Amino acid sequence: MNRVIPGFPLALGITLFYLSLIVLLPLGALIWQASDVGLARYFTIMSGARTSAAFQLTLVTAALATLFNAIYGLALAWVLVRYEFPGRRLLDALVDVPFALPTAVAGLALSALFVSNGWFGAPLAALGIKVAYTPIGIAAAMAFTSIPFVVRTVQPVLEDLAADVEEAAATLGASDWRIFARIIFPAIFPAFLTGASLGFARSLGEFGAIIFIAGNLPMKTEVVSLLTFIRIEEYDYPAAAAIAATLLALAFTLLFLVNMIQLWQQRRIGTGD
Repeated sequence: MNRVIPGFPLALGITLFYLSLIVLLPLGALIWQASDVGLARYFTIMSGARTSAAFQLTLVTAALATLFNAIYGLALAWVLVRYEFPGRRLLDALVDVPFALPTAVAGLALSALFVSNGWFGAPLAALGIKVAYTPIGIAAAMAFTSIPFVVRTVQPVLEDLAADVEEAAATLGASDWRIFARIIFPAIFPAFLTGASLGFARSLGEFGAIIFIAGNLPMKTEVVSLLTFIRIEEYDYPAAAAIAATLLALAFTLLFLVNMIQLWQQRRIGTGD
């Protein structure tokens, strides 16, 4: 039988070569560069006040953006799957805009909207809320660039969810909230967790959308990705490698934990606990 794609050995070889070339090789170079720093210098770099402040700000704002996207992204996926309304396809297409839009363009647009005389910034400033050049603006930029991760991972699972189980639960007198909490959410939880964690990991390393709205003040609104860039501009490559490797380790640890939780969830559902 003629096959459209090459056989398994050739296909595996091509994919592994491509993965090694564009993913593993750069990561290996980064880890090798960071290993040259030495433990003493590494701890000195990471315990510095400016580095600690940048990591604290990045983690807090990424967590806020992920919390917002988890709630809003789930609601948006639900609306797109469960309801028919004019403009649904357009709304569905708009979800992917943050993926296609250059992050620098997104940062410029958000800055124009949220500065004190912007369309959103002016009324918020009247209420005493400043978004641009504050951690709130950073969280908003992170939320903008990472929202598709939650929607696009939850949406297909919701589409494949069989309606007969929900109908049976409703027939037995279960409330809407009980159906969602006991039937729907456990079914979409692995996808929901994956989307939220991918969004968090993306937020940790976001750069282009943030630098225009953050203000980039050291110790105040300077994120880790910008600090890494600054260290490179200062030709302090060991410090840049140490900071970037730590960010990489955080992202890998998060994805590993998410995979473990998903495995536990699948086994729990499989055993019916």
